[in-house]
Order: sequence, then structure tokens, then C-alpha cells
Amino acid sequence: MSTTGTERFLLEKYGPLLSLEQLAHLLHRSSEGLRLSLRQNGELAAKFNPSRKKIGRRVYFRSSLVAPVLDEVG
Repeated sequence: MSTTGTERFLLEKYGPLLSLEQLAHLLHRSSEGLRLSLRQNGELAAKFNPSRKKIGRRVYFRSSLVAPVLDEVG
């Protein structure tokens, strides 16, 4: 499977997992605003929640699944 330019960028800059704060920065949103949006049944939650991975109490997002969503809107 080939990687897109967006996926390569995310992997080089953030690694395989993005924190909520890093994803919020990429989307030009506040961390708290993104956190609230992801808890609701909306378009943003539908796109990003499948890439969500919880490790302990922290929430991360898989770069390989975030990249196609970013490519779709970009």
C-alpha cells in the first residue's frame, strides 16, 4: 500500500499516532473545541473517531487513518 504525501508528512512530523492537541493544531481548532466536537454525533466525529485509539487515559489518532480524511477536505 502506497502512502500519500499527507500521510508521509504526518508520519515524519508526528509519528504513527497524533495526540488530540496535535490534531487540533492541524485542523486550526482549540483542543477543547475538538474534544467536544468528537463527543457529538456530527460529521467531524464520524470522520475522525474511527482513527481514535485510547492508551490509558490519553486519546490518540492513527496518522494512517487521519491522512485520507485530511486529503478529502484539502
